[in-house]
This record gives sequence, C-alpha cells and structure tokens, in this order.
Amino acid sequence: MPDVSVHIPQIGEGLQEARLVAMLKQPGDAVKRDEPIYQMETDKAVMDVESPYEGTLIEWLAEADAVLPIGAPVAKMRVAEGVEEAAAPSHGPAETDAPQASAPAAAADAGAARLRNVPPRSRAYAKEKGLTDEQLAAVAAKVDKVMPADIDAFLAAGPTSSATGYSETPMTGAQRILASRLQRGAQLVVPGTMSVATRWSGVEAARAAAKAQGSDFQPSAFTMFAFAVAQALKNHPMFRSTLVGDSTIRTYEKAHLGIAVALPGDQLVLAVVDDADHLSWREFADATRERIDLARGGKDQANESVALSLTNMQRHGLRDAIPVVVPPSVATLFLGEVYWGFAGETPEPVRLVNLGLTFDHRLINGVGAAEFLNEVKRNVEDIESLIQS
Repeated sequence: MPDVSVHIPQIGEGLQEARLVAMLKQPGDAVKRDEPIYQMETDKAVMDVESPYEGTLIEWLAEADAVLPIGAPVAKMRVAEGVEEAAAPSHGPAETDAPQASAPAAAADAGAARLRNVPPRSRAYAKEKGLTDEQLAAVAAKVDKVMPADIDAFLAAGPTSSATGYSETPMTGAQRILASRLQRGAQLVVPGTMSVATRWSGVEAARAAAKAQGSDFQPSAFTMFAFAVAQALKNHPMFRSTLVGDSTIRTYEKAHLGIAVALPGDQLVLAVVDDADHLSWREFADATRERIDLARGGKDQANESVALSLTNMQRHGLRDAIPVVVPPSVATLFLGEVYWGFAGETPEPVRLVNLGLTFDHRLINGVGAAEFLNEVKRNVEDIESLIQS
C-alpha cells in the first residue's frame, strides 16, 4: 500500500497561506474519503478540511498553530494500491514586487485583496504575533515592503486608540486556538447539564490533617477533589471516550484527566494528568502538581485523548455555572465555592459545594451522566477513606 501526502488545498482566489488550527484525526486512525481530518484558518474563516483519500493516517507533518503556504504537505496517509497522489495545489509566486499604492488606495483594497507589499514570510510572522488584517494593512500603508522588523515596531508602539474612544489589540495565538475549538464545539456538541450538592467537610478535614502533619506533602483540597473524580472514571468508560467521526466510539483504557488552568490576562490552558485513574494517591498528587506547574508556565497540554476536564471556580465566589464542552472531550465538570447549606435530613447546616456537569449527549445519556456524577459525589464525601485505601 503506497504512502501519499495530503496538501493544504487552494480555497479561494489569492490565498497564499493558512494556519493549521487543530487535528481531527490521529496517526493510526482510519480515514474515509471526504471525511474532515483537520481544521485550518484562512483570512476569511476557520473550516474543516476533508481528506482527498481513503486510507490510514500515518503522521502529521506540522504542528497546531503552524502557518503553512498553500500547497504545502500537512500529513501522510497510507492508501490502497492504484491510488495516485493528488498534485499539490498551485498557488503561484507571491506578488511582492508590485509598486506600493497610496495610503488611501491601500486602505480601500485591504478588505478586498491581499496586500501586495507583504511577503509570505512577513504575513506568517504577522499571524504568529496575532495581528489582524486591519492592523497588517496599517503597517503596510507606511512602508514599501513589510518586514518582520516593521511588525515588531508596530507592536512595540502598543495598543492603538482611535478618536471614537476604543482600542484594539491582537488576540493571542493560544486564545485563537481555544476560540476555534469552542466554535467547533458549538457546531458539534449536543450538551446536557446537571448538578448536585456535595458535602465538603470531609475534604476540609483531610486537608487540615495534611497540614497538621507538617510534612513536605501538602496536597490541596482541589487535588483531593480531582483524585475523587479520577477514581470514578474507572467505572464509567463513556467518560474515558471520544467520538470518532459520526458513528465510532473510541474508549481509552486509562483516563487522561484535563484541568483548566488560568493564566494572567484571562488566558486559559489545559494541564493533563495521564493515566489518572491508575495512579495511587501520592502518585496522582505529585503528577497533578507537576502538570499544573507546567501549565502555569504556559505549556498547554491539550490533546485528543482528554475526554473529561475539570474547572475550579472556588476562589472566584461562583456557586453554580454551566461549563462548556470542547470536543473531542465529552464532558466538563465544574467545582463551585464552599458554602453553608442543608443536605438530606440533617437539621444543622453543613459545608457544601455544587458540582456542575456538562456532557455531550451524542455519547452519554442522562442516567449514565447522573450515575457518574453521583459516584464523584460519594468519593468526595468519603475522601479520607479513599485516600487511605
């Protein structure tokens, strides 16, 4: 069976490059002809790109967020004998030698055509730095030929204010990737949501006991909660699963637990604890601290195997929320603030938290979601026994 290359297609006249947003297939996956295999962003939109072949994906030749010229190879596939490799789409040479238009003419053409005095290398650099088309047009209107140094000078000047009272700054690359994932989630996911009040006093007692020991091992209350979730994942394989295409469920033997980590400037990345449901309590706590530290350093660990993610809003005074699901994940679990309330038949108020679960109804139904959420609740309320065992 021959190996063939998959190329960035020519979509729209005048396009010279595209940004690789996300991979929808992983090496080893079977791919049908005309099945979406990755997402790319052009000047106009983020779109799914379909495979020109039927076969097996061997490898990706670029990483997410890479800016590639039209026609560049992006992946390799193994296809059936007799399948000829499609020629790379021709996009012609970059038009960099045209005389510069006057500033008014350049402004008029910015939305209708590619700027002729921006070489592909500079255009890719502008995308890397997060410049919008309007900002790149403003740079191009001031120079004969836009170079990376011109873009750096524009960014060094800081946000641009207008006479009408607003400012514009480029969206970061990480936020653009997150936005495209959320957009895809809104198109694909059929969300279901439920919540349950959970006693938190056991977690507080376990945290106080750890502090009293005075050792170097000082796991947080959230780490204990995350361990309770990881243990529940053992018994609920649908929360270790993702949907491949429209009709295939892929279930991972071990859970890869995602944890949302906020960075300065309201940025968001994902820490991932691999094999979370197979780790002992001490192994889990150490791995969680290590992965969160990496995330706080800016390392986004999101990958296709993360089926469930946790979001912690205790420090922000939020009792309830409806989290969103970002595919290929199938669920997101929210942890709210601690409060005094009543549970069951207890006449006295107790310490409670609300757990809010949003799940992809295409894979998980209400009863299955409720059973998982109630097992998490039981594990949290009995966290001391869970840790000791």
